[in-house]
Amino acid sequence: MAQITSLYVYKVLSQASPGVETRDLIRELGLPWEGPIDPTQMVSSTEYYDFFAALVDRDPNGLSLPLKIGASMRSDEYGAFGLAWKSAPTLRGSFTRAERYGHVLGSAETYSLEETTQGFLFNLEKTGDGCPGMLLSNEASMSAVDTISKEVSSSSFKPMAIYFKHAPRGDTRVYASHFGCPVHFESGRDALLVNKESLEALNKLGDESIAQFFDRHLEQQLNSLKGNIDLQQQVRRAVANVLSEGVPKLSGIASELNMGARTLQRRLSEQGYSFQNVVDMAQKDLAQRLLRETDYSLAEVAFLTGFAEQSGFTRAFKRWAGQTPRSYRLRAR
Repeated sequence: MAQITSLYVYKVLSQASPGVETRDLIRELGLPWEGPIDPTQMVSSTEYYDFFAALVDRDPNGLSLPLKIGASMRSDEYGAFGLAWKSAPTLRGSFTRAERYGHVLGSAETYSLEETTQGFLFNLEKTGDGCPGMLLSNEASMSAVDTISKEVSSSSFKPMAIYFKHAPRGDTRVYASHFGCPVHFESGRDALLVNKESLEALNKLGDESIAQFFDRHLEQQLNSLKGNIDLQQQVRRAVANVLSEGVPKLSGIASELNMGARTLQRRLSEQGYSFQNVVDMAQKDLAQRLLRETDYSLAEVAFLTGFAEQSGFTRAFKRWAGQTPRSYRLRAR
């Protein structure tokens, strides 16, 4: 089952408006109301998203609450992960450590750094079905990345733009005011765009030897989690490799990974996935890459991602990204 650090639960609670009842919500998560806060203690992503959505519904300042939560984060609160982020020599080093070690904060979120013609995109991918709580969590995560980047960088860090897959939940000026840059919704990604100068600026407390010390600690944490994390990624890669031949069957992928179909289904379920979830993710990833990086026609992209007809591909892509493949390609370029 996909998990998220309980640190986020307590940060959500700390930013709720005065008078908003929260004790019943945290009891449902099986956590003590007053802590202690341990970043290594996890809750299921599904329960966390439900908790987050329920609290925002109760809070009179629900629109800005996820942004406030992210802005309250400090690198030291993330344990070894946060200390590695802070001690990395540059912000690029901080981002690449998040890319490699982000799963120590939970298996539900994955970060990646991507170079584009506009600048560098720091992308967030979260496990889930796009439920309201997941979208709120994405807003908080982008706010947190922005905040701790400002905290550690010696430069006056400011993102060039913020991107969200979902539609705005209210007045977009609230988002633009918070981030101090353009905020794009229904963009096909959750990401923060930075320029090269910001990425290469020295961190205030950057020290390569200290960063390497925390890297070793994080490697140990990651290795203890690796078996669970890798399975979904292995399945996704195996699916992507054969999509041009059509959507593969569970039995075929299981055979490719040297296990039985029921075993694969059970292990994916334990991590909060279904085989169809992973197929969708593989199709979406491949489709977005082909639309961004190639000149293949939409019919060809549909075929290469396992669809027999372009119309079916277009419907699926709108479900994944909130826009048509043609619109995504135009915006990406």
